[in-house]
Amino acid sequence: MTELHPDLRENVRMLGELLGQSIQRYPGHDCYELIEEIRTAAKADRRHESGSGQRLVNLLGKLGDEELLPVTRAFNQFLNLANLAEQYHGIRRKRGHESDLMVESLQQVFERLTSSGISADELHRRVADLSIEFVMTAHPTEVARRTLIMKYDEMSDCLARLDHDDLLPAERDEIVSRLAQLISEAWHTDEIRHERPTAVDEAKWGFAVIENSLWQALPKFLRSLDLSLSEVTGQGLPLDAAPIRIASWMGGDRDGNPNVTHQVTRKVFLLGRWMAADLYLRDIQALRAELSMWQANDELTALAGDSREPYRHVLAGLRDRLVRTRDWAEACVNGEAGDATDILFENRDFIEPLEMCYRSLLDCGLESIADGPLLDTIRRAHTFGLTLIRLDIRQEASRHAQAVAEMVDYLELGDYLSWNEEQRQQFLLKELQGRRPLVPRHWEPSEEVREVLATCEVIAQQTPEALGSYVISMASKPSDVLSVILLLRESGMTFPMRVVPLFETLDDLTGAPESMAALYEVDWYREYCGGRQEVMIGYSDSSKDAGQLMAAWAQYQAQEKLTAVAAIYGVHLTLFHGRGGTVGRGGGPANRAILSQPPGSVNGSFRITEQGEMIRFKFGLPRLAEQSLTLYTTAVIEATLAPPPEPEPQWRETMDWLTERSLKAYREVVRDDPDFVPYFRQVTPEQALGKLALGSRPARRKPTGGVESLRAIPWIFAWTQMRLMLPSWLGSDVALEEAARNDRLPVLREMMQGWPFFRTYVDMLEMVLAKADLRIASYYEQTLVEDESLKKLGGSLRDRLKGCIERLLELKGQETLLEGEPVFAHSMRVRNPYTDPLHYLQAELLKRDRENEGKDDVPEMVGRALKVTMAGIAAGMRNTG
Repeated sequence: MTELHPDLRENVRMLGELLGQSIQRYPGHDCYELIEEIRTAAKADRRHESGSGQRLVNLLGKLGDEELLPVTRAFNQFLNLANLAEQYHGIRRKRGHESDLMVESLQQVFERLTSSGISADELHRRVADLSIEFVMTAHPTEVARRTLIMKYDEMSDCLARLDHDDLLPAERDEIVSRLAQLISEAWHTDEIRHERPTAVDEAKWGFAVIENSLWQALPKFLRSLDLSLSEVTGQGLPLDAAPIRIASWMGGDRDGNPNVTHQVTRKVFLLGRWMAADLYLRDIQALRAELSMWQANDELTALAGDSREPYRHVLAGLRDRLVRTRDWAEACVNGEAGDATDILFENRDFIEPLEMCYRSLLDCGLESIADGPLLDTIRRAHTFGLTLIRLDIRQEASRHAQAVAEMVDYLELGDYLSWNEEQRQQFLLKELQGRRPLVPRHWEPSEEVREVLATCEVIAQQTPEALGSYVISMASKPSDVLSVILLLRESGMTFPMRVVPLFETLDDLTGAPESMAALYEVDWYREYCGGRQEVMIGYSDSSKDAGQLMAAWAQYQAQEKLTAVAAIYGVHLTLFHGRGGTVGRGGGPANRAILSQPPGSVNGSFRITEQGEMIRFKFGLPRLAEQSLTLYTTAVIEATLAPPPEPEPQWRETMDWLTERSLKAYREVVRDDPDFVPYFRQVTPEQALGKLALGSRPARRKPTGGVESLRAIPWIFAWTQMRLMLPSWLGSDVALEEAARNDRLPVLREMMQGWPFFRTYVDMLEMVLAKADLRIASYYEQTLVEDESLKKLGGSLRDRLKGCIERLLELKGQETLLEGEPVFAHSMRVRNPYTDPLHYLQAELLKRDRENEGKDDVPEMVGRALKVTMAGIAAGMRNTG
């Protein structure tokens, strides 16, 4: 049995002991002993010792209201510290230490590609033109408060400082003392938000990730990329290359979130400029201290005049403009009329003087100085720009149709909403090709339409580099795209913005290639988009709609066909992957996911959402961010230059056969079984999730409605909390069972061997099944479900889960789950004794909470402890939604 790496095990032990010391000092002398007794019982229960399970349940059942909170908090805190230790272990650089999680280096991948026949010139061209964009979303899956995240970051720094063999005993004691202090601070900090963050708060959190991590990580990563490229191809990265971009939905995603208004979006644009000016100001101050040279070329001398320190002279001018820019943005954020005189607004105004200094240093033979901090600042400027992030706008298609319809109605041109698609397109294209304004001068639109138009006006006031994509959710027709372009033009937009249809449901994915072909048929549109198109693939809603297996196959086929259609029309397609952190939302190891995409679909460009806790797990620390950037870049380059082979015709037929059965089996339960929704509501904490102030968005698209109206995140969160993990395997169980019965397992094994897409799917299914727990799911049902007919459904679902595990083991030829992932398997075993008490307590607390519903004297501790169990289980599972 593979154990944790000794260094990781030692860090987990040390952090646990320091937490124990903090708990021992907690008011109430027997709190620590009680927690230890529960932990010991949970470990014994996992070892299947006789009577240990009942002992654990009895211990938890006897807890008084005043004991609930410290007990739940203790287990929650340990799981957060275990995550911290694992996260740090993935990036540690201790001498002689090979991390279990270390990613393949850029140079190794480049050398492998060139040795396989890719020319050095082709590799260099592809890397120089690379476009990878990470889109931070406001999806509410980050449970931990920012206050605690900052403490965890410093704890990680302490672990790094301890990773030196030459520490004096006093130095080591000092670091451990600081660690103990931080853990004590965390223990005495409320881990639960009591008020929902606003959309602006979410945007600030996104900016903080850049300030605290990516600002340092990105130039380091680009240095590594430059060096690796030079070593393998003989040519480095071009000075203006920006292979990585950072975009955001925080403050721009208004789909189903009434809290994101045009005022919020304007404020987020301004806050980005304020933060960018502040960060660049620090860079420029440091550069002025560095660049004290007097040698300069004619170009710089002409700008600096007779200054004896020409670089400092030029940088002083930039410093002054940055100060004015920051002051202007701050005034505008505060609703005041800021002075915009001589501010930095266009990226080139900032980049050109820096590049002039760079050229001058090269011309004077001072290359080593040019390639120092100045180069890092130039690369930041090309990546982050003066806006820090590129803000995406997301809105639902019907809102744009409604805006156009009200205009058309006011002008007495007809009933737009009753027109067929051909009529809509004819009208929109005629207006787009014409010159007259469409918006009437004295028109008073409805409040909803006024908000759409006001948002378009805010967008039109930005520079191109401030904008990401305009994403249209529930898009299905060319008119959905054309109406957005028209509304933007009517609002004063003078340059083309990327307008991106999002195909989410099974029907949308199936119809996506035909929709895009119809759009490419429009000559005016092809000219507008300049031969480049972005299309977003939704993972969450398609999975909720059709089940994970069917959704994965539909996404794969849609990408294949979208790639083929774009090629026919000579359009360069970028696929925007709306993935989440969980398998049910398209999550999983990023490199495997990218390398399993259809051949040709990753063509040097890749866009992906990063949400909630996954932003922290991938980019929360500078070295972690460097590693993540390396992992994504190598995967995108490899998928571009050495894509996987086309699947065999028999494999396609088998996937069709499997998904036909999985879709039917999934929908028979989720859509057709009248007991399903009542069971879901009773057995999971879905109804209580709204009490967790996770994000600015409501949990439902509509205040009332069933599962179909529930957002994908709480849908998955709820099943994860009680460990049935239903969204990720339901339907696959029947498909695998019938495959075994029909002697199709040999072809499935052949598909696993030769088709990365199918192998990745099976591996992800195995990971989810390993996180499922039949005993815990059964306990939730025993505690929370009273109706016997609903229990019958629960028993059936657990039997199906058990069968799914058996079929998967048979398919992979394994005795137990995760035989090929021993480190992950051991990590789960370490966590179980800490998550188990939280599960048992959560079920009991949900019962108490429901019994007290509507009463005035509900104990506050019950509600608080319930929220802590949700946070702790999310930490134990390493994801929420």
